Amino acid sequence: MDAKPQFDQVFAALRQILKPYEPKLTVITDKPDSYYLNAGYSEKWKKVIFFGSVEIKKDYVSFYLMPVYMFPELLAGISKELKQRMQGKSCFNFKAEDPVLFRELAGLTERGFDRFQRENLAKSS
Repeated sequence: MDAKPQFDQVFAALRQILKPYEPKLTVITDKPDSYYLNAGYSEKWKKVIFFGSVEIKKDYVSFYLMPVYMFPELLAGISKELKQRMQGKSCFNFKAEDPVLFRELAGLTERGFDRFQRENLAKSS
């Protein structure tokens, strides 16, 4: 079964949340149904660290944000509505555009990126 037509718009809106961080991250995938960013190399974990991605799935569009997995305190104070969109520790699922929740998610992404920079996980320019 193909993804629902509105998923393209949801994907585009969620991709725009991650897009501003490209200069300090590495684009791994940029396709019509998948957008994936890595951060820098971590001496602590001896590997490149995943930052975030957006993927169109069969029943929803997923937004993955690794900073909230690595630093769960970033989730303190998120709305009940955004929390209800969470699946697992770092994934938010959407079936339709939600400008209010997307703005909140953009703020959470910014806080996550800032934390990655403080931890020296964003690549150096």
